[in-house]
Formats: sequence, structure tokens, C-alpha cells
Amino acid sequence: MSIGEVLALLQGEFPDVTISKIRFLEGEGLIEPERSPSGYRKFTHLHVEQLRFILTEQRDHYLPLRVIKDKMAESFGLPRAVQQAQEVRLSRAELIEAAGIDDETLGELEDYGLLAPVARRYDEEALKVARTVGALARFGLHARHLRAVKAAAEREAGLVEQAVAPILKRRAPGAIGEADEVARELSTLLLDLHASLVRTGVRSVLGR
Repeated sequence: MSIGEVLALLQGEFPDVTISKIRFLEGEGLIEPERSPSGYRKFTHLHVEQLRFILTEQRDHYLPLRVIKDKMAESFGLPRAVQQAQEVRLSRAELIEAAGIDDETLGELEDYGLLAPVARRYDEEALKVARTVGALARFGLHARHLRAVKAAAEREAGLVEQAVAPILKRRAPGAIGEADEVARELSTLLLDLHASLVRTGVRSVLGR
């Protein structure tokens, strides 16, 4: 089945489900549709049953996705979902080595607010930032040039905060888990939008 056909099967029972929601659940590793040679998703009836299970658990029990993953492994007899990578907690020297940057570059990243240690340790996101900035440096882009990127990210995070604030204010059972899922889905959509807008801008620059 195509993703549209799956949506049609589910919407009678779950009116709020959307194609972006199904893609989000795929991105979170809860379902794994195959891909055709041209890149289109191919769903089976098992995928539909998995989606029904996920959506029911969210609607009726307010469960977060990490709990639903474990319940799916038990209910469908599937291999338990791959555990999250071990938490990254790097010292300053370890971050410099892992990211392939120097101490001066790390100092600039901290000065411009692109990353910051927590309890003198750097997490996985800090490592990703450091590696990415290290790669950008090859093109002459350094921390000081990336303030606009940081400002845009902060504005987008503000949009997510606005969206989840009403959920958290309800203080209902499962509100934190629901807010976490909404925040993740919104983040994915905003990242997709941001990437598309950047690509469009680049095409304009290249005269395409």
C-alpha cells in the first residue's frame, strides 16, 4: 500500500492522523516500511496494525513513544527496538579530539553561544555542532558567521514552545509525553521546511 492508502484506512478510527504523522513515526523508528526503487514507501497490513497499536496507545493511555516501542516489541513479536546510543558525556579535550577541531575553535563556539558544557561536560548535540562547524570551516565559514543560523534556530524553538505550552498547562496524565512527541514532530517539520527554503535560496543564487 501507499502512504495515502494507509492514511485512508486509519482516518476513520483516528481522524487526526496525517501523512506527516506517519512519516514522523517512521522517523522515530516505530515502523519500517520498505522503499520501492524510485523511493516510494511500501506499506503492508502489518504496518497498518502497528500504526493502529501506536495511535491507540497514545489516544487511550497517553504513553510516550519510548514506552510504546517496548510494548510493540512484546505485542508483535518483533526484535526489541535498538536502544538509544549511550549518552555522550565528553570532556573538553575529548570533544576537541572527537570533533576534529582545535581549542580556539571550541572557544569561539562557546563565545558565540553555539554550544555550552553542562557540568563541564559536552553532550551529543554539542559534538554534532562542533563537527559541523569544523566541516564548515573548510569553506571559510566560522563560528562568527553562524550567528544568523543560531538566531533562526532560537526563533524556531520558540514556535515549538508556543505549540506545546497549552499541552503542559493542562497538567493532564501523560501531558509531558504528549508535549514531547508534539515537540519532536514539530521540530522535524520545521527542519524539513528550513532545508527546503535554504535549497530554494541556493537555487536562486545559482540562477536555477
